[in-house]
Amino acid sequence: MRIRLFVVSLLVCLGLFSGECFAREQMAQRIVSLGPFLTEEVVLLGASDQLVGITTYCRIDNSLDIDRIATIIDVNIEKVLALKTDLVLATSLTNANDVKRLRDLGVKVMVFPQAKNFDQMCTQFSLLADLLDESEQAEAIISKARQSIASIEESHKGLSTQKVFIQVGARPLFSIGKDSFINDLVVRAGGVNIAEDSNQGLFSREEVLRANPDIIIISGMGINFETEKAIWLKYKSINAVKNNRIFEFDAYKLCSPTPMSFVDALREIVSIFYPSLK
Repeated sequence: MRIRLFVVSLLVCLGLFSGECFAREQMAQRIVSLGPFLTEEVVLLGASDQLVGITTYCRIDNSLDIDRIATIIDVNIEKVLALKTDLVLATSLTNANDVKRLRDLGVKVMVFPQAKNFDQMCTQFSLLADLLDESEQAEAIISKARQSIASIEESHKGLSTQKVFIQVGARPLFSIGKDSFINDLVVRAGGVNIAEDSNQGLFSREEVLRANPDIIIISGMGINFETEKAIWLKYKSINAVKNNRIFEFDAYKLCSPTPMSFVDALREIVSIFYPSLK
């Protein structure tokens, strides 16, 4: 289970999704969400009462009695039908055969790709809001998020740039490339992602040594932070090790963002980069 959870988290972090066109639809009444970030966005839009099914990895208030009918990859088709679902929110990690079967059975399925940056995140959030008839709410949330981001970026303007390594996988070592909203977080926080040009996130410890990051952030489901930190501490020539700047970051916060949780993650990363701003 831990290995499967790690793989799912890693693919979400890397943004390995395929896109799909969207059209304005009538408001859905009974929704199944197959992605943690989609579930959190539905809740943020105030539409949790329309959720009838979610994945085993979605985080949601325990007071909400919602069936867990899928992993992020596989779906219990029979339960989707039994719940009289009129809209399934899927990601590109959702089993393509399940998507096809649901559509063949007459269930509307919308596939949302993982956003590559904050702007794409806002665009998709607005599209989701259209489906839920919550466009005004989405506009207000996005406007507030943009204002907060502008303020956070201004707070570290003129300060030194930080070289950062984000670790989301251990064996093999995985990081985050430039086509990910996590890279956007690093840049907006005043950092340079040393793995931005990596091949789908694959990175070696030798490459980390050569790049000599100022900060190492470890974030991934199924990764033991203390174990990984102990490994990095063996590489005493790395600035992050010399200056004791190896940090753990909540994987859900980093890998399943909404426009508002993106702001929270950005604020936390800035506090890591520039502790004097706390």
